[in-house]
Amino acid sequence: MENKWITLFSNYLTNERHYSEHTTLAYIDDLTAFERFLKETGEEDILTVELSDARIYLSYLTDKEYSRASISRKISSIRAFYQFLLNNEIVKDNPFSYLHLKKRGSRLPSFFYEEEMKVLFEATEGDAPLDQRNQALLELLYGTGIRVSECQGIQLEDIDFEMGMLFVKGKGRKERYIPFGHYASEAVKAYIEDGRQVVMSKYKKDHDYLFINHHGDQITQNGIQFVLTQLIKKSSLSHNITPHMLRHTFATHLLNNGADIRTVQELLGHKSLASTQIYTHVTTEHLQKDYNSYHPRA
Repeated sequence: MENKWITLFSNYLTNERHYSEHTTLAYIDDLTAFERFLKETGEEDILTVELSDARIYLSYLTDKEYSRASISRKISSIRAFYQFLLNNEIVKDNPFSYLHLKKRGSRLPSFFYEEEMKVLFEATEGDAPLDQRNQALLELLYGTGIRVSECQGIQLEDIDFEMGMLFVKGKGRKERYIPFGHYASEAVKAYIEDGRQVVMSKYKKDHDYLFINHHGDQITQNGIQFVLTQLIKKSSLSHNITPHMLRHTFATHLLNNGADIRTVQELLGHKSLASTQIYTHVTTEHLQKDYNSYHPRA
């Protein structure tokens, strides 16, 4: 039976912080693993944990050879849990607030160059219903920089073709409007009027989600990843691909072509400008690479 305090924390993440089901489950998985560790080491009460216990758990995770990113995430989940308990006066201290991990070097986000995007779009060519869906999907991901969860949740009423605007519900149920261009508009229109309708009629489906799978149901996030993976295999590119790489590509290409960083921040739905600033490092690296490649005295 799940610990009642973990259940309360789960409800808090869902109902007050408005975290997605996937994010909430990740927190709870980390906490459940920690609770299991405590029981195995003779500590039954999760409310009596001290700094020494936190340090022992950190050593345990290190000995298990988890990556630095995984350890950081697990500790962050547990720290948030104890902060929730502290804020609600259930405990008197947050033992994990004193636990500091060494900062890792920030890794620059991967993105596609414009020539690579052209190759990727060529892989979507075709008149079959799912070809039309794949083209619309790629155009919208690249053309708006939306998250995969935002893409999955798009409904027909969220698209304003006349204004060229897309309404999305982002993290924490925050809403924003994002413009999209001619290429995305034409691809999405063709898909809605033809390919989507064909599949929906064939399987007698009736819902308003824009992107569907081959049975006419709302596509899943894993389904979107599968589509992109198949496009890579069909193309001549050798990269791995994720929906987030297209989000990185969207931001990088905007900044490379002179967009203001605060505009990019708003388009991406970033709460903090610091989250967007990593793309300025990407563009700097891009400039340095081109300089080294083409300048005679580089």
